[in-house]
Amino acid sequence: MKMVSRSCLYLGGIIMFSFVATAISGPLDPNFYDKVCPQALPAIKTVVLEALRQERRMGASLLRLHFHDCFVNGCDGSILLDSTSSFTSEKFSLANNNSARGFEVVDRIKWEVDRVCGRPVVSCADVLAVAARDSVFALGGPYWKVELGRRDSTTASITTADADIPAPFMNLPQLIDNFKKQGLDVKDLVVLSGGHTLGFSQCRAFRTRIYNDTNIDSTFARQLQAICPRVGGDSNLAPLDPTPAHFDTKYFSDLTLRKGLLPSDQALFNGGETDSLVKEYSSDLDDFGEDFTKSMIKMGNIKPLTGNRGQIRSNCRRAN
Repeated sequence: MKMVSRSCLYLGGIIMFSFVATAISGPLDPNFYDKVCPQALPAIKTVVLEALRQERRMGASLLRLHFHDCFVNGCDGSILLDSTSSFTSEKFSLANNNSARGFEVVDRIKWEVDRVCGRPVVSCADVLAVAARDSVFALGGPYWKVELGRRDSTTASITTADADIPAPFMNLPQLIDNFKKQGLDVKDLVVLSGGHTLGFSQCRAFRTRIYNDTNIDSTFARQLQAICPRVGGDSNLAPLDPTPAHFDTKYFSDLTLRKGLLPSDQALFNGGETDSLVKEYSSDLDDFGEDFTKSMIKMGNIKPLTGNRGQIRSNCRRAN
């Protein structure tokens, strides 16, 4: 199979059109902003690329924000909301607290896209989806057409975040059930876990694996123990694969060598039904890239707010 071409370009324009957001309804559409604000997607790309020039790790962080957003009541930008008197922010959930990052970059994207569009017409949820794609593409991954037209929620749920964002300690049956709850299948689980080809994880998430697990390469474990002591150093970082700022297949090939960083990573190659997919992707970047685009589009379609539901936030951190 062939990976989606990296020669795809963004199309922009200079004509602005009036727009009544609540008049739009129906399924998501890659061309949603073509007439509303053709400058929107190039503006998002510009800010993402500048953020990656400053810190390549930010690409993984922006990808993760989209993932963690979609797994909590759908792709509605809820992860970006700060706490109010009515709810506690999802930023304080077990999966996100002192870990999720990139919120300031999202703020910069939102400011810039609203500036070029003349007013808020692009949702924060769509900003997350496009920024995730632009990050992956900039770091050597595939390009895909992001389906657009999501609207933003006005509330968040830390309870749902704690319950539904997959934990790094889950075994394979737990991971399969977790993804199934979101309408994602076993192939989606393996492919989207491959997003760990980018980024880092904190010591607190892999400590139990490097000191207690048996399905781990002993040399690899000792190397990580130098980074992550038994006590303390919870926020010390280790790369999720050997090339954490480049989209490749090393995440999967490491799993076949028992060098998965998180317990939930190694669970994908531990004698279970996902072993064959891990082997396939470990040696075929084109297959991985093509399937990654399909699963990202599928994940981006989890319970989006469209039509008159939700709003287009002026500030991604709070409801209008």
